[in-house]
Amino acid sequence: MRWSRSADGPGRALLPLLGILLFQGVCIVHSLEISADTQVRGYVGEKIKLKCNFRSTSEVTDKLTIDWTYRPPSSSRTESIFHYQSFQYPTTAGTFRDRISWVGNVYKGDASISIRSLTPKDNGTFSCAVKNPPDVHHNIPLTELTVTERGFGTMLSSVALLSILVFIPSVVVVVLLLVRMYRKAAGLKKRSKSGYKKSSIEVSDDTDQEEKEECLARLCVRCAECLDSDYEETY
Repeated sequence: MRWSRSADGPGRALLPLLGILLFQGVCIVHSLEISADTQVRGYVGEKIKLKCNFRSTSEVTDKLTIDWTYRPPSSSRTESIFHYQSFQYPTTAGTFRDRISWVGNVYKGDASISIRSLTPKDNGTFSCAVKNPPDVHHNIPLTELTVTERGFGTMLSSVALLSILVFIPSVVVVVLLLVRMYRKAAGLKKRSKSGYKKSSIEVSDDTDQEEKEECLARLCVRCAECLDSDYEETY
């Protein structure tokens, strides 16, 4: 029996090896991992931070780009509100004009932005996209922003807080002073009934005690004045 040798036999044998080489040469996929908050709540007139963090297998270069987009509720239309490539480029048009700031750090994997002067019209879905060539394939996380008015339970302002910080220590000091004065008056009354006379040492001790109480009272007044001055500087 004669075996015929096919002309394309060696070529066929090399095909699997060639396929492996091609796969190894051009099909290596680089990826990014991006994470962001799913739900964020903001309050009218205040500032909110939209967090976005990424992790790349490649070193950060000036080719890295970051794009934030916004989609209004019940709409499929998206608009670009922020772009970054070596420098930040917030939108110069639309409802977010002059209200977006860059608060991230690409060398720490941070692509976050902030929005100030929030309004209910800012409600919607935000997305953060990062590309760091050759790492360009990644998931695009979505962040849902809800802007509302602050409720009664969250309206403890800095004014009320400063008032509490001043009022409570003052009340405590006054109560302590009244207790000490009452005890001292009761002791003097008891001694006067029994005809007791103080020695020079006791008189000296009482004088020192009065000076301490007076010093403590002055210190409390000074603390209250400092808190009031801090409040005035803040506002």
